[in-house]
Amino acid sequence: MSADPGSIRADADKALPNLAAGEVSTDPHIITAAARTGTDIELQIHTSIAPFDVAAEEWFPAAAGFAVTVIVHPVQTGVPRYLRPAEPAEWARAIFSTVDSVHGYFLGAVDPGTGSHRSGQLAYGLYLDTDRRAIPLPRQVLTCPHYLLSAIDGRAEITIPTTA
Repeated sequence: MSADPGSIRADADKALPNLAAGEVSTDPHIITAAARTGTDIELQIHTSIAPFDVAAEEWFPAAAGFAVTVIVHPVQTGVPRYLRPAEPAEWARAIFSTVDSVHGYFLGAVDPGTGSHRSGQLAYGLYLDTDRRAIPLPRQVLTCPHYLLSAIDGRAEITIPTTA
């Protein structure tokens, strides 16, 4: 990724959450940014981190770490609006890049906790081990289909314009 994730600013200069630094806060991190569509659509980007520790199952090893969820709500004057998924995916990749991983998973318009459909949002996930390195999705935490972002998007590099 060509953009420095720490330099992306939105919502009163609030920086992206750094998933690799210090203690991992379980408090949600929220950023608000204008969409680059030329319309007055706003993106509300919610990032949450939850620890997981799952036992081994047949064919699947035990795993422990953190599940990072990014949920993007495109809204226009408070009402959910349609926005092509490329721009929300850029934000998810930028957040994931703070741990040197720009792949992650696209979950779709779902509630990541239950796997049920949720209109008006796009969800993305990334899984980290206890040393905050990206790991493949542990099968034991799967609640809905996960699609690799690189397989969905097809572009080698995504950038978000930054302000210094």
